[in-house]
Amino acid sequence: MKIRSITYFCDPKFPLEEKILQDAGRFLSKAKAAYEAAGYEVQTVRIATIPFPKLLGGSHIDELPNYANQFAKSMKDAGIFYAALGPALPEFPRSYQVIPEAIAASEDIFFSGMMANENTIHMAGVKACAEIIVKCAPLDPNGFANLKFAALANVRAGAPFFPAAYHNDNEPAFAIAVESADVAVNAFAGQSTLDEGRSALIAEITKHGQAIAKIANTELSNTRFNGIDFSLAPFPDDAHSLGGAVENMGVQKIGLHGSLASAAILTEAIERADFPHIGFNGFMQPVLEDTILAKRAAEGTLTIKDALLYSAVCGTGLDTIPLPGDTTADQISPLLLDLCALALRLDKPLTARLMPVPGKRAGDPTEFDFAFFANSKVMRLDSEPLGLPLGRNENFSLQTKLPRS
Repeated sequence: MKIRSITYFCDPKFPLEEKILQDAGRFLSKAKAAYEAAGYEVQTVRIATIPFPKLLGGSHIDELPNYANQFAKSMKDAGIFYAALGPALPEFPRSYQVIPEAIAASEDIFFSGMMANENTIHMAGVKACAEIIVKCAPLDPNGFANLKFAALANVRAGAPFFPAAYHNDNEPAFAIAVESADVAVNAFAGQSTLDEGRSALIAEITKHGQAIAKIANTELSNTRFNGIDFSLAPFPDDAHSLGGAVENMGVQKIGLHGSLASAAILTEAIERADFPHIGFNGFMQPVLEDTILAKRAAEGTLTIKDALLYSAVCGTGLDTIPLPGDTTADQISPLLLDLCALALRLDKPLTARLMPVPGKRAGDPTEFDFAFFANSKVMRLDSEPLGLPLGRNENFSLQTKLPRS
């Protein structure tokens, strides 16, 4: 298990106050040293801001590309690896439109777009996020620019995983994201009963969660601690594959029936573990970041519909999904709408990070040259444009399902 990220949350102001980034850099350096002294490898230190439309103010949204470029340079000087400038917001329609240009103008800066919040699906936001995905695809020959954008449904502030991370007040804070799929792989390896594997997993998550929280509440107590997102994030080798954990539980191949039950069991184990929770805290299924998921997707055993189905019981939603390069925004919007419906009805945060690959068709191999990706094949998207009335640009509410009395 490793710490994927220590994420620092703040309001860096507009115009940018570089002292705030320097303060963030000093805190993150101290935090990284504290966790490394405790035996944890820390992969990255990051910063997340309040949503950029509020940061820039309504009249300065068009300055986002320049601001992002300046932010990227200043954060590197402060020793910070990556930054998320938060989501585009429905009350600022222009905020969605400037994201592709901002991604093109900056390095290591992430963005998101809000599609659903407070029991409301914003259809204009759904369609705008689909347009962002299509416009970002040709910025890189492999569609890699979409790694820096996620569409959000019912995602609240304070989650440390990117691109979804954003802040919601003036007081600085921090949170921890872990890379822990290997914890699940090991917990179920060779176990003869489900209870043995689940008990081992809960105990291991609790042990590390409490150790991480103890450091936060003692050595780093001058800054508010939001908590830990113990989503079972993978690394692209079999020893750190969440798909491998599912197959260790008895499913022959993830994507076959039994996979949803496995995802539910793993997510529930995180919920049962005793540590301060923040963010998603669940089964994470990034196809291109997990060797077994990538393999099953290439075989056709794991489909986009499967990943959407598992989102009903898991943590994060649809992540690093390679799509055909000619996929249109009208084809993406229905998939995003389904994700929003799940998020609101089940009152859970979900995201979509979709990656159309220019020049590729469904079934073509991907060719990413990135240490954190396992290559797969472009996945088939069975989707057609929405007709009326569902396809109108109007908001509509969906209440969380209430228990029967």
